Amino acid sequence: MTNDTTNDTEIETNERSLTIRRRFDAPLERVWEAWTDPDQVDQWWGPDGFTTTTDEMEVRPDGVWQFVMVGPDGDEYQNRIVYDEIVEPERLAYTHGSDDDPEQFRVAVTFEESDGGGTELTMEMRFGSADELDEAVEFGADDGAKQTLERLADHLVAK
Repeated sequence: MTNDTTNDTEIETNERSLTIRRRFDAPLERVWEAWTDPDQVDQWWGPDGFTTTTDEMEVRPDGVWQFVMVGPDGDEYQNRIVYDEIVEPERLAYTHGSDDDPEQFRVAVTFEESDGGGTELTMEMRFGSADELDEAVEFGADDGAKQTLERLADHLVAK
């Protein structure tokens, strides 16, 4: 297990999971809305230098979020999320993949009110094996998650 805390984001890895925690200075409903409104998600989702374009987003059990991320080098990454559980405004659980590999990993995101009107967010990504987690971290999933949540923090302040 490793622990890293930078930019107000805490990252922990276990055998098959990567857990990211961050506090936002925004009300719970505002953070939930930023995660579930495709117009807002497209403004902040992805690591630094990436853009996201949502083709479809139905935030409901068995609903699909289909989107394309474009990297700074112009490479396109097709993504497909299928929502497994929605408890508004407290929890999102989904399977993240692509059309070619529909079940790359599972994610649970929880949103909790914190003191002073902020929101505590916890995102746990569970992989099929320790090797799959290692590959994701080697690819930059941990740094990408930090950058993505930093972009969300900036988005929440700007609104």
